[in-house]
Amino acid sequence: MKLKIVIAAALAASLYSCSGPEKPVDMTAEKKTAGNKLETGTVSEQALSSYVRLPGQLKPFNEVNIFAKINSFVKQIYVDRGSVVHKGQLLAVLEAPEMVSQVQSANARFLQAQESASASREKYRRLKEAAKEEGAVSPLDLDNALSKMKADEAVVLSERSNAASVKDIQSYLNIRAPFDGMIVQRNVSAGALVGPGKSADQPMLVLQDTRKLRLEVMIPENYVDKVDLKKQVSFVFNALPGKENRAFISRSANALGMQRSEAIEVDVINKDQRLKPGMYGEVKIPLILGAKSLSVPNNAIVRSTEREYVIKVVDGKAVFADIKEGVTGEEATEVFGNLKSGDRIVLHAGDEIKEGQVLQ
Repeated sequence: MKLKIVIAAALAASLYSCSGPEKPVDMTAEKKTAGNKLETGTVSEQALSSYVRLPGQLKPFNEVNIFAKINSFVKQIYVDRGSVVHKGQLLAVLEAPEMVSQVQSANARFLQAQESASASREKYRRLKEAAKEEGAVSPLDLDNALSKMKADEAVVLSERSNAASVKDIQSYLNIRAPFDGMIVQRNVSAGALVGPGKSADQPMLVLQDTRKLRLEVMIPENYVDKVDLKKQVSFVFNALPGKENRAFISRSANALGMQRSEAIEVDVINKDQRLKPGMYGEVKIPLILGAKSLSVPNNAIVRSTEREYVIKVVDGKAVFADIKEGVTGEEATEVFGNLKSGDRIVLHAGDEIKEGQVLQ
């Protein structure tokens, strides 16, 4: 009986505590309050750094893929990969047996035309001599002889041109170097069948002029009008660290390519042949002093797989502004987009904030 009384008292005490004035604590209230207190900053306008670092790649100053002009076989090849050649040097000899008969045929037609023209010329001379006697030769016959002579002389000129053309085609069987350089690829051997090729086909030989190289740098669209062409650029190649080179910009494309960037080139002298086409380097491009750009704190940029943006605070609401990044510093990043100096932006923003959301 006493045990039942103790249990009943304990149950009564527990029920009283649950029905009392104290309620469960809402642990999410503090988080909700903290979530609405967003830290903000501003977009600032400041002068650009004196230069921008961009990657560059070396390319040969001159490069050509050598193909055969006509269908033929490789009779003999005189160069190999690494051979240094000079302009006009014989690189390979091709053979095309049908070309011999074509040359002979063209020469035969030329000789025949010459004989016909010679006969017509002699006939006209005689008729003209005979026409000195009145009534010996009719004017019509004389005119016909003159016309025949002129026609045969025109045929001679045509056949001469045809014979020279065939002879020129025959000269294509001798492959010569178009400029001084080095053979970097050899794709054929004696006996191979070769012919005119397209850019996608494999060439017989690849010739490059590596005594002077082109350092190609792609300038992003946002920097195109800020490059200082009057100053030298400096560059260091990854394969030769520590050795800084300087030179002026030699030329620019003056047009934007597929990646919305402009190609510029710097001529690099390579007398000792230490530099090779394809090498990469870091190039410092000087910028015009006084040029200003917008920058935002690094922690204000939101990056996703689809876009990069910052969140502006406009009338207490979140407005997304797509951006493109420029020069990145330790604390701020240069940006390009629908922003202006003084705009209020959210710091430490994330994708949990939705566009149009009321911010506090």
